Amino acid sequence: MDKVILITGASTGIGLHTAKLFQSLNWKVAATMRSPEKAKELQQIVDVECLRLDVTDVDSIKTAIAATLDKFGHIDAIVNNAGYGLAGPFEAISPEQIERQFATNVFGLMNVTREILPYFREQKRGYIVNVASVGGRITFPLYSLYHSTKWAVEGFSESLQHELEQFNIRVKIIEPGPIKTDFYDRSQELATKEGLTAYDNIVARAMPNMQKAGEDAPDGSVVAEAIYKAVTDDSKRLRYNVNTKGMLLLRRMLPDSIFNGIVKRVILR
Repeated sequence: MDKVILITGASTGIGLHTAKLFQSLNWKVAATMRSPEKAKELQQIVDVECLRLDVTDVDSIKTAIAATLDKFGHIDAIVNNAGYGLAGPFEAISPEQIERQFATNVFGLMNVTREILPYFREQKRGYIVNVASVGGRITFPLYSLYHSTKWAVEGFSESLQHELEQFNIRVKIIEPGPIKTDFYDRSQELATKEGLTAYDNIVARAMPNMQKAGEDAPDGSVVAEAIYKAVTDDSKRLRYNVNTKGMLLLRRMLPDSIFNGIVKRVILR
């Protein structure tokens, strides 16, 4: 029987690479995004169905899941990939920006997960793949809001695996380090506040280094490969990290004072 995967945020970056990889490996793909009419490349690929799904709109999630089932007959895995990054000093971030960051990265991911669970429980199997970040385990300056959402995804996913194991539903967390995508352009917002200049020095030092990390990184295809491994290795492994450059190992081994000193030297040099 054909395998079917539904991917959120599939218009660009990691989501686009994931859709193309799975299709090339004979999966049927529901590539979802807020504006599917713009996905000209994906629309030309056989066995890829481009569907509208806004993770902050529960009705659109229900509609996309129903359309996938109608088109392909079943769903084997979902990939919660949609998200964006809010950077900048916390003092400069507005309540509206905080709400948007959590609405997309946390509540949206939960919305999709909640809607697919009754179906996965009924068929007694399924994979839920949540794209978190190395930033869900360690932190960098000026990303307090982004980090808080990714740490939330880590905790949510780790707890969820315990309650879903009884239904043969596997939960997987993907933890990319720096990846060359449009995250640093289209998918990232830098918060500023009129008259607030006290953080200008740290912004000027940190942001170019963060940008360079993305420019020098591999593209989203390496994350797509990790996602494929996560849904095909038939294991109960929870976490899959990609291009983390030993940072997670150092985080586990070193005292906070030493590890945070390394972060400062790398990001604020």
